[in-house]
Amino acid sequence: MTNTQQIRQEEALQKASVLAEALPWLLKFQESIVVIKFGGNAMTNPLLSKQFAQDVVFLKLAGLKPIVVHGGGPQISKKLEESGIKSEFKSGYRVTTEESIRIVKDVLVNEIQKDLVSNINENAKLAVGMSGDSNSLLEVEKFYLKDNDQKIDIGLVGNVKKVDVKQIIDVLESGQIPVISTIGIDKDKNIYNVNADTAASAIAIAMKAHKMVILTDVAGLMEKYPDETTLIPTVDIAGLKKIMPSLDEGMKPKMQACLEAIEAGVKRAHVIDGRAPHAVLVEVFTDSGTGTMVIESMDKE
Repeated sequence: MTNTQQIRQEEALQKASVLAEALPWLLKFQESIVVIKFGGNAMTNPLLSKQFAQDVVFLKLAGLKPIVVHGGGPQISKKLEESGIKSEFKSGYRVTTEESIRIVKDVLVNEIQKDLVSNINENAKLAVGMSGDSNSLLEVEKFYLKDNDQKIDIGLVGNVKKVDVKQIIDVLESGQIPVISTIGIDKDKNIYNVNADTAASAIAIAMKAHKMVILTDVAGLMEKYPDETTLIPTVDIAGLKKIMPSLDEGMKPKMQACLEAIEAGVKRAHVIDGRAPHAVLVEVFTDSGTGTMVIESMDKE
């Protein structure tokens, strides 16, 4: 056997090993709903975006039911800056004005969703774009930050009160993948910006998802950010509540979304590094997983 043949054989065996490792997870998650929040630098990196699309198609063809929820932070900030509007954040939430909400919706629906649907459909024509304000898919009320007993107004930011699950179920039952832009609408037909982590959690709860996965720009939840050696692989509700007050503004909405999902019955919630190639597949189909997993209780594991 030549060196080239030996190398090829070793590569083939490695691929076979990966597939064998995935088998129990493939069996476990058959027909399971998985809500994936796509965000961070993966959205602005063409290669990572295409790899994410491949991961989502793989999940679908492997028998899972993926639902993609996307934000648009970097792209929205860039478009606002081009329009002469300064981006402002409070506790990880974008302050959204009457002037900026139109730009937010345009970027989410006509740029990010369009590209994401296109990337998925390059692999298999399965993606269907949906906007939260269309047919009241995401019904919201105005969201306020809380500081002790005080309400802090951050503009046209919505809190999801109701998810029209029938619209999503119809897409899933047609064999397709919902790709949802996080614009909400209230009873008076006013539109709101909805934090994508919050929206993903609300959708995961309403759809009784088995798993929620949030992609971000860091390795996961760290005890001493940004020291990745202090990554917390697993945390339960009690542990997360203890460290929530100390989290930085960018991580708070993500971990709050995980906390609410687990408390409402979602089995697992994950915050993973979207900068890593095929991060979703590594999380779902390998023994080691990646990032931080949030569970109900360590005692039940």
